[in-house]
Amino acid sequence: MQSAPVMTVSRPAGRRVWDLPTRVFHWTLVALVVTSFITAKVGGLWMDWHMRSGYAILALVMFRILWGFAGSQTARFAGFIHPPGVVLEYLRSRVPSSAGHSPPGGWSVLVLLVLLLVQSSTGLFANDGSFTEGPLARLVSGAIGDRLSSIHRYGEWAMLAMVGLHVAAIAYYAFVRREPLVQAMITGDHPTARVDVEDGPLTRLRALVLAGLACSLVAFVVTL
Repeated sequence: MQSAPVMTVSRPAGRRVWDLPTRVFHWTLVALVVTSFITAKVGGLWMDWHMRSGYAILALVMFRILWGFAGSQTARFAGFIHPPGVVLEYLRSRVPSSAGHSPPGGWSVLVLLVLLLVQSSTGLFANDGSFTEGPLARLVSGAIGDRLSSIHRYGEWAMLAMVGLHVAAIAYYAFVRREPLVQAMITGDHPTARVDVEDGPLTRLRALVLAGLACSLVAFVVTL
């Protein structure tokens, strides 16, 4: 008697567009940015949590920079940072993206990473003149500390502007171009993607190693 064939369910080929480390980075960063903003506005004893959130953001950004060279295809800078001519052609043609960030979206990600790096780094030296100061504030003069504090303070508005632009772009793609970007960043899959990026155990192990390296470096810096 022949045995019944075993039915297996597999993920359709060519749909995985975001690896798990990139997705974890994205949503953890969203939570930490919201936490940093709220704790800064509440102030007082909540500034301790603001500083902890800032350390975590710095570690995340450092990980993402490393992942931009060692991650999967769509996570690498080479995969989504395009020359200005490509960006203009994309804006003129309005063709759908095959996978990952669109050409203008790639540049917005880079700008956001730079802003986050500046914001979290200057926070290490910032001081409010009385109650709270960053762990490295004692290493610089008062004048330099005040200057870095001002950059940190005004950088908040630049961050809010970029976050607003990011949310507006997501809404545009969701409601006008009908592309499920949020769903793809949750599940990792996109129904029209023509790539199937690496997202196996070795990818995730590599990400854990790099995340550990980033966290260790930030821990070393804040305890100088």
